[in-house]
Amino acid sequence: MKKIGILHGQERTFPQAFVERVNSKNIDGIIAEPVHIDKVMQGEPTEYAVIFDRISQDIPFYRAYLKNAALCGTAVINNPFWWSADEKFFNNCLATKIGVPVPKTVILPSRDLPPDTSDNSFANLAYPLDWDAIFSYTGFPTYMKPFSGGGWKNVYKLNSVEEFFDKHAETGELVMLLQEEIVFTEYYRCYCIGGKYVRIMPYEPRNPHHLRYVADFSPTPEKLAEMEDIVLRINKYLGYDFNTVELALRDGVPYAIDFCNPAPDADRNSVGEENFAWVVETAANYAIEKALAHVDGADNLTWGEYIKRSAGQQSLYP
Repeated sequence: MKKIGILHGQERTFPQAFVERVNSKNIDGIIAEPVHIDKVMQGEPTEYAVIFDRISQDIPFYRAYLKNAALCGTAVINNPFWWSADEKFFNNCLATKIGVPVPKTVILPSRDLPPDTSDNSFANLAYPLDWDAIFSYTGFPTYMKPFSGGGWKNVYKLNSVEEFFDKHAETGELVMLLQEEIVFTEYYRCYCIGGKYVRIMPYEPRNPHHLRYVADFSPTPEKLAEMEDIVLRINKYLGYDFNTVELALRDGVPYAIDFCNPAPDADRNSVGEENFAWVVETAANYAIEKALAHVDGADNLTWGEYIKRSAGQQSLYP
């Protein structure tokens, strides 16, 4: 019997529907259930061939559990080793190397010193930074947001140098990005599952949260194909099994704004019935694919082209 587990927190609509859909397919030797953990011993396997992770980004204990599970052969969606190392600035840097348009972006050291550090810990950092060059590069208005994490937390729209320094003083020990504003005419949020299944959804981030998927953008078939290519390229190099990519169209050019979402929103109440049905069905099919391909004791994780090419000392460039 190959078990597919889903690890989740307060989320309910997607995990319940996912388990029900997998089981309703009545695939011989495949069963799905919520993950049950009563102990975690080093180097000992779990009972799951596949675990769909929806919560470990918030709970370090679960992240450690998943790494041990993966080491012992569980196919974890998404790869917990890569997700632990990933962050938004690296993703933007990678995008510039694989031909994906992204906003001009700068990373900034934290405003306050991290714990157990002093001024001497930053002996290699110039002070002050070359603020004139930084502001000239991103321009104003600009957005400031944490270099890691999501959920629209600690995000600022800034209109001037004075406003930047005022708001940056509020960010404490957070490492922030400063990013060019993309004034868009159309915006899309795109599911990507298994590095091959894509759903492009009109999305309006300026609407209230429950209305963001209520948008009437109508891309041409050519533009849909262009956006799908970008989504697949990003996920091919990052190696995510389940991710969303947000694309903002400026002068017809799709800019990847946010594409580090390995536990993306899949709640029926926000994404809407049609999108919810697609993501449940596609996630269930992909998890079954992974379970059927699972090899006991092997590395069953998905690794992106960046890691694979680096390990093989191949050129990063496509």
